[in-house]
Amino acid sequence: MGILQIFTLLGALGMFLYGMNLMSSGLQKAAGDRLRSFLSAMTSNPLKGVLTGLGITTIIQSSSATTVMVVSFVNAGLLTLAQAIGVIMGANIGTTVTAWLVSWLGFKADISILAIPMMIFGFLFSNSKKDQRKNIGELIVGFCLLFLGLSFMKESVPDLRETPQVLEFVTAWSAHGFGSVLLFLAFGTILTLVLQSSSATMAITLIMLSMGWIPFNMACAMVLGENIGTTITANIAAAVGNTQAKRAAMSHTIFNVFGVIWALILFTPFLKLVGSITEWVFGIPNPAAEGFTVSDANSPEATSALYGLSMLHTLFNTINTLLLVWFTGWIAKAVSWIIRAPESKEKEVFRLKYISAGPLATPELSVEQAFEEVIHFAQISKSGAEHAREAINGSDTEKFDTLKEKLVKYEEISDRVEYEIATFLNAVSVEEISESTSMKIKAMYKIIGELESLGDSGETIGRILSRKNVHKKSFDAESIKKLNIMADAVDAAYDAMIENLNAAHKGQLEEISNAYNAEARLNELRNNFRDAVIEDIDNGGKNYQTSVYFMDIINAYERMGDFMINVSQDLERAYIHK
Repeated sequence: MGILQIFTLLGALGMFLYGMNLMSSGLQKAAGDRLRSFLSAMTSNPLKGVLTGLGITTIIQSSSATTVMVVSFVNAGLLTLAQAIGVIMGANIGTTVTAWLVSWLGFKADISILAIPMMIFGFLFSNSKKDQRKNIGELIVGFCLLFLGLSFMKESVPDLRETPQVLEFVTAWSAHGFGSVLLFLAFGTILTLVLQSSSATMAITLIMLSMGWIPFNMACAMVLGENIGTTITANIAAAVGNTQAKRAAMSHTIFNVFGVIWALILFTPFLKLVGSITEWVFGIPNPAAEGFTVSDANSPEATSALYGLSMLHTLFNTINTLLLVWFTGWIAKAVSWIIRAPESKEKEVFRLKYISAGPLATPELSVEQAFEEVIHFAQISKSGAEHAREAINGSDTEKFDTLKEKLVKYEEISDRVEYEIATFLNAVSVEEISESTSMKIKAMYKIIGELESLGDSGETIGRILSRKNVHKKSFDAESIKKLNIMADAVDAAYDAMIENLNAAHKGQLEEISNAYNAEARLNELRNNFRDAVIEDIDNGGKNYQTSVYFMDIINAYERMGDFMINVSQDLERAYIHK
C-alpha cells in the first residue's frame, strides 16, 4: 500500500466526516426550533422519550447533537434526568439508521454516481438569499460529500489478493477465538475515540467487511466496541462540564457498557439470531452461518454481510433499550450517586450552570444553552438587588459591612459571568450559523452588557450607603419607606424582564408592555420623590447632604430600570417576528 494510497484513504475519510458534519449542521439549522419544541413536548414518559430520541436522531443523523440538546433541557429543568435517559436510549437506536443508509446507498445503490450532479443543486440553494434554502443547500452538499468520501474510501482500500501480507496479518488477529473478539472490540473502541465519530468507524467496518478483510463475527465485535467508544468521547467532553452533563454522559456509558456485556456473554447465539433474521427478512445467505466468507465486494455474500452487520447494530441497541427502558429511574439514581453535585460553602459562589464544556459541535443548540445561561444571569442579578435592599434597611454596622462585601462580590460575579458568556458566544459565532441565530447572538451580547451594568448598580448603591455612614448621616422612616417603594418597583421590573426572557426562550414572546409599564412606574416614582425632596430642602425640613444620598439611590434604581427595559427591547427586536 503506497504513500499516495494511504493519503487518499485518509483524505476520503476526512471527506466522509466533513460531509456528515455538514449534513447534520444543515438539518439542525433547517429544523432546529421545531425539533426543540418536539423534544420538550414528547418526553412525558420513558417510552415517549425513546421514540423522541429515535425520531430526532434519525432526522438530524447525529446522536451527539440529540444528547447535547437533552443535557441542556435537563439543566433548564424542562426534562428530568430519567426522561433524558429515555431520549438517549432512543438516540442510540436512531444512529443505527446511518449504517443502513451507508449499506443501501453507499454499497449497493452506489449513490456516489449521483452525488456530483446533485452538487449543482446544493450550490444553487447555498447561494439563495433565503436562510432556509441556504440550510437545505448545506444539507445537500454534506450528503454528497459523505457518499463521495465513502466511494473514495472503498476505492482506496487495497485488494487483499494483491497484498497477501495484509491478509496474513488480519488472519492472525482473527485466530484467537474469544480473545480475537475482545481484540476487535478494543480496536473498534479506540478507532471511534480517534475519529470522534461512531458513524465513520461503522463505515470503515462495513468497508473492511465487504472487502473480505475481516470475518463477520469480528466486524460484529468492532461494532460493539464502537458503542463503547462513542460514550467515552461524551464523557471526555463532559469532564469539564457541569454535574448534569456528567450524569447524562455517565448514563449513556452505563447503558452501552451493560449492552456490550450481555452481547459478549451471548455472543454466539446473538450472532446466530442476527443471521437468521437477516436471512428471513432479505432472503439472502445467513452471514453468521459456518463457513460463510466474503470473497468479492460485489458478491451476494458481501450484501449479506453488510445487511447482517447493520441488523446487528439495530438489534443490539433495540434489545438493550427494551431491557433497560423500564429502569431509567434506577439508572438516574445510580448516576446521581456516582456523580454527586458539589457542595457550595457560600450561596454567592458563581459557576456556570448551563454552558458545559465549551462551544458544542452543534452551534444552533449552543445558542440555546447560552440563552439559558443569560436567564440564569438575570436571576443572579436580581439576587444582588435583594442584598442592596437589605443594606438600605439595615442599621447594624457589622451587618452592613457584610452586605457591602456581598454587593462587591455580586459586581465581580456580573463581570465574570458576562465574560464567560461572551467568550462562549464568540466561539459559537465563528461557526456556520443561520441568519436568525446570528440576530439572537447579537441580542445576547447586548443583553449581557445590560445585566453586567445592573450588577454594577448594586455595588454603586453600596458605595452611596457607605459614604452616608462615614458622614454619620441616616435616613428617617419616611425616606426608608420611599426607598422600599422604589425597590419594590425595581423587583417588578426584574420580574417583567425575566418573564420576557423566558417567553423569548420558549418562542412565546409577543409583546413587552409589562416592561414598559414597569419602567414608566420607576420614572414616575423618581420624579415624584425628586420633587418632594426639592420642596423639603426649600422648606428647610431635610438635611441637604442626606437628601443628596437619598436621591443618588433613587437615581441608581431608576437607571436599573433603564437597563432592564433595554433588555426587553433587545428581545423584541430579535425574537418577535413582525
